[in-house]
Amino acid sequence: MFKNPFRKAPKALAVEAAPDGFPTLEVAAELLSAGSTPLPLSLTEARIVVKYMFPRYIAEGTVFIREGDDQGSGFMLLVVSGEVTVESLVVSRISPITVAVLGAGSVHGDLGLIDGMARSATCTASSDLNCVILTREGLMQLVADHPGVSAKLLMAIAMQMATRLRDNTSKLKKYVQLTKAMQEEIDHLGRLRAPAKATTLPCSNTPDASG
Repeated sequence: MFKNPFRKAPKALAVEAAPDGFPTLEVAAELLSAGSTPLPLSLTEARIVVKYMFPRYIAEGTVFIREGDDQGSGFMLLVVSGEVTVESLVVSRISPITVAVLGAGSVHGDLGLIDGMARSATCTASSDLNCVILTREGLMQLVADHPGVSAKLLMAIAMQMATRLRDNTSKLKKYVQLTKAMQEEIDHLGRLRAPAKATTLPCSNTPDASG
């Protein structure tokens, strides 16, 4: 069952206030409107969106999104400068695997911002980060003040989710094919190593003619 996606955002993000040298919000707006990002907003629309976001500095090594966390999912983060390592736990593994390393213009936490459910991956600052954050409370205010812009933003986020879903589906198909091929090879090797069945000669009840 889905949680209310527009409940007040929890104050769970432990990050420092932005330093004096933080890039301007204009840089964040340019990143949002850049064609290479998953949020195809015009620069004018992006400038409206960033007014509802706030800048933050995150130190290298800080885990700002943790997989499975359902208490601190009330925000989405746009990287203005720096890099983020995205990791995820896989069944039967203790250590997480690295999914991606993303830089300026990348967006993190959009899924949790929308549905309020537990985080699906862990995000760690692999260098010092300058970023801007949109909380669920900020999104709710954006929807109230600028419904057209917020609709376009939400559509763009949905398109990003769809892209990830298609990519994951493609990877899953390849994984299934690989698993099937490996199982067939294991079965083939098993048949080759199976001991040959001993041949039993039939018993004869005919008496020896010499006796």
